[in-house]
Amino acid sequence: MLLHVIRRTAILVVSLAVSSVVVFGFMVLLPGDPARVALGVNASEEAVAQLRAEFGLDEPLIVQYLSWVSGLVRFDLGVSYVSQVEIAPQILDRLQVTLWLVVCAMVLAVVIAVPLGTLMAIRHRRPSGFVLTGLSQLGVAVPAFLAGILLITVFAVRLGWLPANGWTPPNEDPVQFLRQLVLPVLSLGLVQGAVLSRYVRSSILDVQREDYIRTARAKGLGPFRALWRHGSRNAAIPVVTVLALQLATLLIGAVVVERVFVIPGLGSLLLDQVSNRDLIFVQDIVMLLVFAVLVVNFLVDLLYLAIDPRLRAGHA
Repeated sequence: MLLHVIRRTAILVVSLAVSSVVVFGFMVLLPGDPARVALGVNASEEAVAQLRAEFGLDEPLIVQYLSWVSGLVRFDLGVSYVSQVEIAPQILDRLQVTLWLVVCAMVLAVVIAVPLGTLMAIRHRRPSGFVLTGLSQLGVAVPAFLAGILLITVFAVRLGWLPANGWTPPNEDPVQFLRQLVLPVLSLGLVQGAVLSRYVRSSILDVQREDYIRTARAKGLGPFRALWRHGSRNAAIPVVTVLALQLATLLIGAVVVERVFVIPGLGSLLLDQVSNRDLIFVQDIVMLLVFAVLVVNFLVDLLYLAIDPRLRAGHA
């Protein structure tokens, strides 16, 4: 097991290194001069050259890359080309907002998907199963931003129960914070819950066909109890894999949802810096998102060992 952890850690480190090269390369290939963008089109060549020297843009690419990577390791993300302000504090401030949104949406998706997917699997040949499957398919077809617009129209505009947009930190006004969090979390969580429920259904259907489930049913256990006692771990393995993929989807979906609900999160910050052509800012945010996705996949690989004892035995 220890060897497996070491191997997965090495793969994580290599993946991060390759990703950093790819992200840096894409930013370098983009047209435009950051110094020229920061100073404006009317700036003199001398001023542009001086600012390029301050940014380190006149250094060889390998030097620029190593300087950027060493800063990432120390969480020194540099200074914005446009605003001349430290990047790390701004990202940390916006990251807290996005984490609230993504984590709550993921929890809601799991709460919806597990019971819904289980019911769809157990009742897949009954009318109620067809109805639930149809509802989940409808949820899969609706993108998160459209779900957000529909929720705003119903609960904010027509009923007036919840605010349509905005963000209040939880330490300032917890009640308003929760009211403003409901609609964006629902728009992300309902869609991802519908997607995840399809995988839960498929996984449970596969487990129900196994001989050990038939044996448990033959001994008198009901469908739910047999599944819970003998099939839940096996059914959880593919679902956990999908959860890791969905977290990446939530991070990307949050970019659009934050715009819909005017939430000052990491996605909104990324879009703002893209429009400002602040390449170092965009580079840092993209690398942070890549890091989050790779770490989640690393943790999921370790979680497999906790779920499936056969994997622990195999590595032993």
